[in-house]
Amino acid sequence: MKKVLLFIAILAVFIQCNSVEKYNQHYDTKIPVNDLKSDVDFTYKKLQHLHPFLYGFISKEDLDHKFDSLKNSLKTPLKPLEFYKKISPIVAAVKQGHMIVYPPMKRLSKNESKALEEKGMGPFSQIELGFNENKLYVLKNKSTDSTIHVGSQLISVDNIKVTDIIQEHNNYFTSDGFNTTFKPNYYNTRLANYFVIDHGIKDSLLYTFKYNDSIENHLIKRFKKEENKNDSAAVVKVPKIKVDREKTKALKRKNRIQGYDATAGNYTRNIEFRGQDSSTVIIKIRGFKNRAYKKFYKESFAKIKNFKSKNLILDLRDNGGERLSEINYLYSLLTDTNYVLLEKSKVVSRSSVAIGSYLSNAPVVVQVAKTILFPFTFTISLLTTKKDKDGSFYQKIYTKEQEADELAFKGKVYVLINGGSFSASSILSATLKGTSRATFVGEETGGNFNGTVAGIIPIIKLPHSDLKIRMGLMHVIPHQQTTVQGHGVYPNKKIEVTINDVLNQKDPQLEWILEDIKANKE
Repeated sequence: MKKVLLFIAILAVFIQCNSVEKYNQHYDTKIPVNDLKSDVDFTYKKLQHLHPFLYGFISKEDLDHKFDSLKNSLKTPLKPLEFYKKISPIVAAVKQGHMIVYPPMKRLSKNESKALEEKGMGPFSQIELGFNENKLYVLKNKSTDSTIHVGSQLISVDNIKVTDIIQEHNNYFTSDGFNTTFKPNYYNTRLANYFVIDHGIKDSLLYTFKYNDSIENHLIKRFKKEENKNDSAAVVKVPKIKVDREKTKALKRKNRIQGYDATAGNYTRNIEFRGQDSSTVIIKIRGFKNRAYKKFYKESFAKIKNFKSKNLILDLRDNGGERLSEINYLYSLLTDTNYVLLEKSKVVSRSSVAIGSYLSNAPVVVQVAKTILFPFTFTISLLTTKKDKDGSFYQKIYTKEQEADELAFKGKVYVLINGGSFSASSILSATLKGTSRATFVGEETGGNFNGTVAGIIPIIKLPHSDLKIRMGLMHVIPHQQTTVQGHGVYPNKKIEVTINDVLNQKDPQLEWILEDIKANKE
């Protein structure tokens, strides 16, 4: 058995090395016109066969015209990146936030990645940016150049205007419907990706900043933090530290239940009580992911009940969503009555979910497993998908009436939202807003009030260009609906955060809620 596992491991490494080399060769190769046109047809057919809300925000005639125009415009061979810049705006025109064409980028081998890591922190990682009022500002300066002022506006990178970079790549992805808060929420983190897509990884970058009325240029180089080399030959005895097993066990439990994110250095779920009497509680949820959520909510709402808290602030800002099971459980702890979470989820056909998932690009081992299991998953898809009277196909998830949990909070609920509140986060917000269970503060959610196309989200590779498209296969629709089409959940109290708020570490949205609670108390 050990020999078999060793052989598989060696084979996987061999395949990966060859795939990296093969991919990079393809990246620099121009694709013949007929193959490009074939990929255009392939893309549109896959959208038609798998996407259940394809013409929700664009007419069939308009989308037909866009794909036809793209095909007619292809006169000369193109490299994958050039083709990406032509086809991704067409896919984005569908206006479904979960659907995107992934940009092709040169891959690094394990040795190249290791060598780059040893060279130290890249220039993009040394400046933390924030996007506000259509401008990017420096929030943190982690570079060796201490003369870069926090609060400076970033004008250009290597003499390329930031506005030009954002304006171009703004065409390559979309929000749900006609929402305007979703995209700006990601410009600060995606700028580096946009630049690398076009220009590759750099060891140094020339930044141009505007601070007050002066323009400043700063060359930021990749650097490695120096290790302490003083008296390297001396032997230092490190005293043994007694391990407190109970504290270690408690920390592991906290990390599991609250969902510790090692990359971000924070917890997915946090709870904080305010006031001497703990009358106000703030629950911050950064995403509906990371294990053990039931224990967190059960323990948290037991504490809330025990402390007799009267106000609950649910912070869903920058919550990108994920699990429906988690929002269903959380809502059962927020509602004051029986409820239905979702309408029937629409799919294209009885087999579209199974076929779409099978076609998803995956590692060789996973693909083999999917092939073996396909007859079973296909059968399950056929049995669970029903045809409705209108001729459409549906799957039923959380469509039955459910009871509020015995620990359900009965007091005043506030919800903080912004453009980063997306997918399952928007569905939860729509349910709370539709039942008038909460007061919303902040900005319009990035996800659509009336549902999102997600559920199962495969990644499908185009046959000739090797571009990959991610698309949802299920139109997940909240039971609560609004007459406003193509927009998110609007706040009851709209408050925009300014760059000065961010730099001064102020939170005017949360502050407004705390003042409202104080006023109602008096």
